[in-house]
Amino acid sequence: MTDVGRPEKATVIRSTNKNLQKLDPKLHIVAATAIIVKDNKFLIAKRASWEKAFPDKWTVPGGKLKFGEYKLERVASGFPQQYNVVDWLVRKEVKEEVGLEIKKPSYLCDLVFIRPDGFPVVTLSYWAHYKSGKVKLSKEMTDHAWVNLKEAKKYDLIDGIWDELKMVDSILKKS
Repeated sequence: MTDVGRPEKATVIRSTNKNLQKLDPKLHIVAATAIIVKDNKFLIAKRASWEKAFPDKWTVPGGKLKFGEYKLERVASGFPQQYNVVDWLVRKEVKEEVGLEIKKPSYLCDLVFIRPDGFPVVTLSYWAHYKSGKVKLSKEMTDHAWVNLKEAKKYDLIDGIWDELKMVDSILKKS
């Protein structure tokens, strides 16, 4: 596998779902994930068996930005744009999926994949230090563990998650 943060070359993946091909080809799902660090361990969680993408696999908390979550009305500044959406999304999804508060998320890497139902997904991966709370799993998650890098290898992680954990481990060792 190439370095998660520096792919050697991009690969074009085309959806084979005929219904999706009729939609605007620019449509996609935006998701964000967070590697949470507490006492030199990482939080991983197991996805439910009914999830469309990566059922029963271990991962880190995260989720999708939904259309209804856009707040694009003009604000006092006069700008129609919404800023810091990904920061907000990461914090919201961590709170919803595992019940924790995190400190300021830091960008790690990004990736794309096609879900089994044909939807393309752009995922922005972040990492953050634990701030507060006790783990309380949402219905999308069935189990959790705080692990170090070596322990993480024993879990059936989504491909690439261990590499992301390793990237954060390297960042932490440099600081």
